[in-house]
Amino acid sequence: MCPDHQRDTPVESGHNRRSFLLTAGLAGAGAATLGPLGAAPASAHSGGNSGRWQPDPAGLQFTLAVMPDTQFLYWGSQNSINSEPVIESFRYVIDNSGDSSDDNIVFMAHLGDLTQDGDASSFREVGRAFETLDSRGVAYSVLAGNHDVSGDDTRGSTPYLQTMGPQRFRRSKTFAGSDPSGYNTAHIFQAAGRDWLLLAMDWRTSAQGFAWANQFIRDHPKLPVILTAHDIVGSVYDDNVYPYESGDPENNATFSEYGQQVWDELINDNDQIFLTLNGHFWPPGRTTRRNAAGHDVHLHITNYQNRYFGGAGMLRLYHFDLVRNTIDVETLSPWILAQDPEKRNRLAALEARLTTPVDNFSMAIDFEERFSGFIPVTTRPARPANKVLVPGTLAYWRFDGGGAAGTPVTEPVRDLSGRGNDLTLVTVPGSAADALTWSDDHHPDQPGHASLRFAGGKNPLHGAYLTTGARAPLNAETFPRGYTIEAFVKMPLDWDATNNGWMAALSRWGEAGKAGKHDRNTDPREPVMQLAISNNGREPQFNCYPLNQTYPTTNWGHGLVEDAWWHLAVVNDGRHTMLYVDGCPVVDNPSTNSNGITTLGLPWMLGGRDYGGSLDQVFHGWIGDVRIVDRALPVRDFLIGE
Repeated sequence: MCPDHQRDTPVESGHNRRSFLLTAGLAGAGAATLGPLGAAPASAHSGGNSGRWQPDPAGLQFTLAVMPDTQFLYWGSQNSINSEPVIESFRYVIDNSGDSSDDNIVFMAHLGDLTQDGDASSFREVGRAFETLDSRGVAYSVLAGNHDVSGDDTRGSTPYLQTMGPQRFRRSKTFAGSDPSGYNTAHIFQAAGRDWLLLAMDWRTSAQGFAWANQFIRDHPKLPVILTAHDIVGSVYDDNVYPYESGDPENNATFSEYGQQVWDELINDNDQIFLTLNGHFWPPGRTTRRNAAGHDVHLHITNYQNRYFGGAGMLRLYHFDLVRNTIDVETLSPWILAQDPEKRNRLAALEARLTTPVDNFSMAIDFEERFSGFIPVTTRPARPANKVLVPGTLAYWRFDGGGAAGTPVTEPVRDLSGRGNDLTLVTVPGSAADALTWSDDHHPDQPGHASLRFAGGKNPLHGAYLTTGARAPLNAETFPRGYTIEAFVKMPLDWDATNNGWMAALSRWGEAGKAGKHDRNTDPREPVMQLAISNNGREPQFNCYPLNQTYPTTNWGHGLVEDAWWHLAVVNDGRHTMLYVDGCPVVDNPSTNSNGITTLGLPWMLGGRDYGGSLDQVFHGWIGDVRIVDRALPVRDFLIGE
């Protein structure tokens, strides 16, 4: 940022948004204002080991660290150098990579204005600070801000280029190249099992620089791109709002005049660019724009030079989580966090972690969908039944050999295990003709690319389900050596707790009381086994009456969202039962000793549940492949496995 102030003498003038450190009378680097509650912070270290730089390139959770304008810490022409906040942040980056930290910081990007004056003396100290990263092989990028250089990227040699130019990255494994000027650089880092491209663009990019960037993206057509620059968007918050509690924190930034040029010449037509990061302006802010392909581009401004101690080497951490399809963002000062909390002065205590909605927030991004335009989603091919008939398979039902999608089920469903446990249709009187239909919808990891669409419910009772025959071998099975029961399920958006609660994907006819069950937690009228969806939060429940006890063993899962496929698996090793959701063990798995499943010799139901000996509920949603095995399977052998 280039505010009009006597301390801020820019190399090139910028937007005059507000005076230096307007809010709270905060002092910048080199003006260590002391108050009665504490002295200026001394050099402090976090106690981390500043050890090896070893991020995990395969983990689906990783962090991009971002450092905005540090200019007030490097003003060599005024003999005002304060490297320790920056160095402490670098130590934090090193100490929070790989297995040693949940952060898994894989890359750090500086957003420009490394110095206040662009002086060679300032860059000499900047270069020394960055040796902290160089000595550990840390992957990072830098770019020039308007306080580092003047003019556009055709300016020729400068102290910035001599110190932080491409030659600095000659040994970096992530450095991918630069344009002829040296002011625009490309970096490719590995995270979540793929390559990511980060472009670090100059304060003012020439036509040649834009042409280079566009060509570099074209030369790497399948890489997601993060664009860093010094100036793209600025906050629209009122200058006097602090701590930024008004307005819309998700749409509080807009393009600068130059930022609009960057959008027009680089961002809009390059669908690979999904996130842009810039400094220069304050306060922080963000907005989202649709590119020419109709996809969201997230544009963020982050800058803390107007805060205590020139931003105190603040880091913005972008925590990517490709499992949750979320980027969690937090902002902190490792230099302040490294200080003894009892000895921090008042201003330091306020700045250790920033928690306002513009500094601490989450962004939902469906990465697979967002990147599908340049990284086509590969669909796992269907697998033939004989590939998943593991030893001990007692029944395997799948629905890719039935009728056309949307047509009613009328014929039996064959048991592909060859054990003779075929399923026949039962329709509740008065139900619609399409109460049970074929569907081509399926879980992405399901062997059979089809399912059944059940349109059942309880109030009033309606729908259709499938059942084994009266003499099916499965009816008599008690599973004394253990079992694995798997089913793929999906609930529709109109799922209702009152009408659809306690619907069972799979159950066994027969009342617990008639099987001699009578002890604690026993309902004598409920079935001897059911894999159902509860009425409270759509939680999967496996309730089973084992052979060795007179009361049930009950496993509970977490709430499952509608309109999404889930793989449920129940595994018993002859002693204990575990419930898994998408291959992950759930929290509520009891340690009760449980052996086998009680039977009265009655049929099994797919999509139905009885109570008191009568049909009580019919499934509402989709059921995909179902497999029953007479032993415990490891997760790798589940139907979702390799």
